[in-house]
Amino acid sequence: MILITGAAGFIGSALAAYLNEQGLSDLVLVDRFDAAEKKTNWTHKKYRFLVERETIFEWLPRYAKDIGAIFHIGARTDTTLQDATIFATLNLHYSQRLWQFATENSIPFFYASSAATYGDGQLGFSDDEKLLPQLHPLNPYAQSKHAFDQWVLSQDSRPPRWAGFKFFNVFGPNEYHKGRMASVAWHGYRQIRAEGKMRLFRSHRSDYLDGEQKRDFIYVKDVVEVLYFFLSDTPPSGIYNLGTGHARSFLDLAKALFSAMGKEPQIEFIDTPAEIRESYQYFTQAEMAKLRKAGYTKAFRQLEGAIQEYVQAYLLPEPRIW
Repeated sequence: MILITGAAGFIGSALAAYLNEQGLSDLVLVDRFDAAEKKTNWTHKKYRFLVERETIFEWLPRYAKDIGAIFHIGARTDTTLQDATIFATLNLHYSQRLWQFATENSIPFFYASSAATYGDGQLGFSDDEKLLPQLHPLNPYAQSKHAFDQWVLSQDSRPPRWAGFKFFNVFGPNEYHKGRMASVAWHGYRQIRAEGKMRLFRSHRSDYLDGEQKRDFIYVKDVVEVLYFFLSDTPPSGIYNLGTGHARSFLDLAKALFSAMGKEPQIEFIDTPAEIRESYQYFTQAEMAKLRKAGYTKAFRQLEGAIQEYVQAYLLPEPRIW
């Protein structure tokens, strides 16, 4: 069995869909399944067990010998929430208990970290683990992810194979329920459908033109293909960046959305909110040499092609689940 936490969420449900496509249905889906807005993410998946998040540690001992791998994708991801105790409970302590269970039972363990751990990006975006102590995440969510990364590296006992993945700007099917935490692609699509235009933040730096702020946007299908590589192959354990390695501008993304929707670009620039202006990142780009050295050779999808598939296969005329 393969256990997936966060299986009713965005990346977790996408991973379940991809595993189903590979012929794997002996899955344990872990999440809170009472959330009506996420129901369609899991109801049509093929799986063996549904397990509520709060009962997982009661369930695990009975099936320890049957679990072949754990993908710990679930987390509290609200970057605007300032209550550090919530993140400590869900993102740190919960993760530590799962890690310890995997270690004690020799189960491969793969988990979601975040590119938010890089803070303002002044130190770059290298996944060299020796650099972790120098990073300064900017919010409680990122701090909780960073704390777990550091805790993992401090452990003397570890699962037989393990990896943490610093997801960059992931977009794609199954994110419809995320509200304000959904991707810029999702929000841009909805703006264009509703108003015929898309709003982008104006640049407040002289070295960037409006809309030329850049992010490492990665399609969720690329993300889960990397996760499957770690399941099916034996790359070295460690913490890895998971982006494309190629930053693209918000203007590029906006133009790709308009093109996929068959519309002429209508872009409006608005001021970046004052409360986030000083910490706003103008550039993120994953260094991907470590993943390539580990043996992953598949090319990542180009932004335009990924946006076209996302819009035309999953958003038009109504959102469709993968």
